[in-house]
Amino acid sequence: MKKRLAILGSTGSIGTQTLQVVSEHPDLYEVRVLTAFKQADALIEQAIRFEPDAVVIADETLYNKVREGLANKTVKVFCGTKALVDVVQMDCIDTVVTATVGFSGLEPTIAALKAGKQIALANKETLVVAGELITALSVENNAPILPVDSEHSAISQCLVGENPGNIDKLLLTASGGPFRLLDSAALADVTAKDALQHPTWQMGDKITIDSATMMNKGFEVIEAKWLFGVEPDKIEVLIHPQSIVHSAVQMRDGSVKAQLGLPDMRLPIQYALSFPDRLDLSGARLDLFAIGALTFERPDLNRFPCLALAYEAIGRGGNMPCVLNAANEVCNLAFRENRIKFPQISEIIEQTMQRIDFEAAPTLETLLLTDRESRNVANEILISYQ
Repeated sequence: MKKRLAILGSTGSIGTQTLQVVSEHPDLYEVRVLTAFKQADALIEQAIRFEPDAVVIADETLYNKVREGLANKTVKVFCGTKALVDVVQMDCIDTVVTATVGFSGLEPTIAALKAGKQIALANKETLVVAGELITALSVENNAPILPVDSEHSAISQCLVGENPGNIDKLLLTASGGPFRLLDSAALADVTAKDALQHPTWQMGDKITIDSATMMNKGFEVIEAKWLFGVEPDKIEVLIHPQSIVHSAVQMRDGSVKAQLGLPDMRLPIQYALSFPDRLDLSGARLDLFAIGALTFERPDLNRFPCLALAYEAIGRGGNMPCVLNAANEVCNLAFRENRIKFPQISEIIEQTMQRIDFEAAPTLETLLLTDRESRNVANEILISYQ
């Protein structure tokens, strides 16, 4: 039987590459649900090509446009954020690919887990905000979570056949982003346009800015804690500009296993969908002779304090990672809109973390409230900078 997919955020970078994987293996996968936030034209084109059972456009003002664009098709058209929660529970779905960006991916993921769906997780904010809740739901409902992030996919590949108790340390690699070689003075003048010029990966705007601040890597540290049950002090970040070693695991006997490959997100996407099997994948192959050398550096937490803030948030636990994420989403957008400078991103996040009340054991309702309060506080601080 074909694996039946719902792709949340199908018009984004991960979503479109997931559809490329589906196109290479039409005998193994079929698309049953596609969703987008605002990209109505792209969603219509995808629905015409892949003929899902249903599509969701989250922006309700675009509902009529999508409905009219698919008037000659049998596909059902829904709108609004509640529809995202509803469609992931449909009986016709086996696996939900969560390729949405930000906090918006949390509630649909929870609904999918409660419905016993397998999750191919590309929305890292879900585990950042509610890692304990999400992992508990996964176990409770026998709904596995398979990582799509290249780093966590690499670690999971290294751990196949290994006893998790043998892990000594996780080694998360990071490209260093476009500002790896800039000093603090130069960072004060960089623009969003500069930050969006990632040296090795083609990603959406939000995650590309997070890569430039290294908040993305901080999120991945938090993600790794929940995915692999490893405490943060056993998760080490290595700057690796070539982006060939996607991550590694050091074992208790000193052995290090790493997964290498060219920067191509289709590989971790396909691995998540095909696990435990491996499938053919078109494209170039890694040529170590052409690469020549692989280098590694320690991250500079003084120049990139967002990474330090992420370690602080997961060290405190509770609702602090939720605060971190909410404030970061506010600041990331403000920087892209040229309303704040690059160093002010971490300053506003840190101040927000200081002002929000700590909750040691947050429920979903507490996290939703924390998210709203954190965004309000971050916006208040942001206004004072303008």
